[in-house]
Amino acid sequence: MASAPGNRKNGAMSVADSTETDWVSRFADEVISEAERRAPGEPIVCASGLSPSGPIHLGNLREVMTPHLVADEIRKRGHACVHLLSWDDYDRFRRVPAGVDPSWAEHVGKPLSSVPAPPGSDHASWADHFKAPMIEALAELGVDYRGISQTEQYTSGAYREQILTAMRERESIDAVLARYRTKQGEERPGAYYPYRPYCEMCERDLTMVTAYDDDTTELAYSCACGFGETVRLAEHDRGKLVWKVDWPMRWAYEGVVFEPSGVDHHSPGSAWVVGGEIVGPVFGGERPIGPMYAFVGITGMAKMSSSKGDVPTPADALRIMEAPVLRWLYARRKPSQSFKVAFDQEIQRLYDEWDALGRKVAQDAAQPAELAAHARAVRTSRGPLAATPRPVPYRTLASIADVTTGDTGQIGRILGDLDGVAALDEVRPRLDRAQAWIDTHVPADQRTRVRESPDEELLGSLGEDERESLRMLTEGLDEHWSLEGLTTLVYGVPKLRAGLAADAKPTPEVKAAQRAFFALLYRLLVGRDTGPRLPTLLLAVGAERVRKLAGG
Repeated sequence: MASAPGNRKNGAMSVADSTETDWVSRFADEVISEAERRAPGEPIVCASGLSPSGPIHLGNLREVMTPHLVADEIRKRGHACVHLLSWDDYDRFRRVPAGVDPSWAEHVGKPLSSVPAPPGSDHASWADHFKAPMIEALAELGVDYRGISQTEQYTSGAYREQILTAMRERESIDAVLARYRTKQGEERPGAYYPYRPYCEMCERDLTMVTAYDDDTTELAYSCACGFGETVRLAEHDRGKLVWKVDWPMRWAYEGVVFEPSGVDHHSPGSAWVVGGEIVGPVFGGERPIGPMYAFVGITGMAKMSSSKGDVPTPADALRIMEAPVLRWLYARRKPSQSFKVAFDQEIQRLYDEWDALGRKVAQDAAQPAELAAHARAVRTSRGPLAATPRPVPYRTLASIADVTTGDTGQIGRILGDLDGVAALDEVRPRLDRAQAWIDTHVPADQRTRVRESPDEELLGSLGEDERESLRMLTEGLDEHWSLEGLTTLVYGVPKLRAGLAADAKPTPEVKAAQRAFFALLYRLLVGRDTGPRLPTLLLAVGAERVRKLAGG
């Protein structure tokens, strides 16, 4: 982990930190200590930066969640702490993503805040269009931050003195950059200027500074569109510092103590490395404590890229999972550890794991690091996040939503039988998330459709053993009409037919008989060899209809 210059005191270690797995506590200790060294008594500043150049995806969310969790821990300890989120909406529009009208290419080179929103959007600009869903998602996730528009910062003249300083120190900046250009075999043509104007005529950054006078601050530039002019930089607010100078300038301007960044920012010659050498001599600041965070993937999908346009966003994830679960994914892994967000069947296993952790926490059986991650998932320093009052297993809700095709009356009946649920609000918002997952992420050919009428041909082909197994099942439905009871029944029938007790450990032969019995039930109920867990399916179908379809 890269860190700011200077000797750093060791902060007091928490109980969770003693396990050496609670990364949030460790960073909070380090940030508090560093902030006291730099500016005792001042609010501690953690920072993130997002470019609304396209969909802001779940990989980008790590850029926000990492400092959010650290800042929130610092607040819980009683320290004043602000989490700054810079919207890099003054960055140039680089390319037209797939699926967008190719005519948008005429806007390449303009600030993102000056590019029209994609066709059909009701937002004022390209930047606003992609910021909006992220702002809503962060609110649902309980992320408390102060947003900063870099368009507003630059065009208001907030950075004017910093820009003039960078231009004055351009030779020393160039000397730093030159060391890495030499290593990478690059050459820089012409004089170096760390500021690039946006053209007054075409609004694009296809410009080249041709002259600059430090005393008068007169700057001359020409643009690829053919326009050129001379401006006084002390009064000019339509341009920005190049990224490798812009970032360290902000560290100093905002007094940032903690800011993470992706793997690409930590290679030789990157903005993180170069910025660390520029921030002190040029801007009088220090590089933040800055952990490198690893890749976030999606189960069943390739690496995310905003430029390709079709990437899962935090808003997409929050349609199929509750906010505490998504927070937990980012809280439980160190920034250096990669992980995946489940949009396929793995989401059911993920929820099983989440519910198991909740039971461990309730029973005071969780390890310190598990307890810390769970606590950070379900509440922030401002209070608890919304939770489902009765967390029926996600896989159960998904199966019910699947079998009933979302019929709320049927869902209510099944949940009443299943767990005595009196009203659907008791299982919301989890039920709504499971329904959304079924509707949007389960292919049509994998959806469950219960047969309307018995499969007479299959029933007529059954042998005596199979008929007897079905008779035992249908006669036992009323007595076992609960999720646990039906589980005992469907697993127990093959055991009883083999002369074993219903609670006996199955032999290999019994296991084979169970698989055959389950496949038979699936064929009779849904017309294929597999489907949702049988106990849930039986509850969803209803005892009377099960008897009808099973020939009982």
